[in-house]
Amino acid sequence: MRPNDLFDLSGRVVVVTGGAGLLGQRHGEAVAGAGGIPVLADLRTDRLDPAHAGFAARFGPQASVVGVDITDPRSVESLLQTVLGTYGRVDVLINNAANNPKMEPGSDVEFSRLESFPLAQWQADIAVGLTGSFLCSREIGAEMAKRGRGVIVNVASDLALIGPDQRLYRKDGLAEDLQPVKPVTYSVVKSGLIGLTRYLATYWASAGVRVNAISPGGVYTDQTEDFVQRLSSLIPMGRMANVDEYAGAILFLCSDASSYMTGANLVVDGGRTAW
Repeated sequence: MRPNDLFDLSGRVVVVTGGAGLLGQRHGEAVAGAGGIPVLADLRTDRLDPAHAGFAARFGPQASVVGVDITDPRSVESLLQTVLGTYGRVDVLINNAANNPKMEPGSDVEFSRLESFPLAQWQADIAVGLTGSFLCSREIGAEMAKRGRGVIVNVASDLALIGPDQRLYRKDGLAEDLQPVKPVTYSVVKSGLIGLTRYLATYWASAGVRVNAISPGGVYTDQTEDFVQRLSSLIPMGRMANVDEYAGAILFLCSDASSYMTGANLVVDGGRTAW
């Protein structure tokens, strides 16, 4: 087999939760570029229009957008039935959806420190990032297990491996108890996804379903220059990731290139967790 063939996803149906988000769309583009059929599943389907002229160019002519609330078991069941009705099978699930408020200085997001972090926000973040991944894995993974073949990729984070460096988010002139911080739920959700990965990998190993995680680092988008400099100083490569730099890792985990890999966490963080 030629090396390029290992990454070939021709005809494979890939469900991407959070598919309308920044990285969700990039995952879909990567899948389509390797011949796969991305199904972009999201609560906010208005962010993607399959009828738009550029949609097929980005995601392929067979790609689709499906509305789903991954915190609702019935909605997840409906997602699976919709995909099966359209394509007849699911080959890959990418659990990408998560709540992730912007935390860089200058953002207009209201931050909550641990001492005052609302229980309702805790429950909402866990529901989307962790419970949603469980529900999607339970429904779609079970269908894969029946077929004897499938792949699940859980999108974790470098903050599943290290604690957030809260110095990144500090604002001059604010009292210590008013300083913004990365919410506790982000670390808990992403750490939980790695645990879920190991559990599912061993649970379905004999059924031919491989389950791995990817832990990406920070992606450069529209953060303030000060924040970018602070975070870059913590990364051996000296910069944040470009938005398209996780495509290769996603293709590796989704394809036969990683055929002898399950229960693992692929860290792609510019070396941040090596320091």
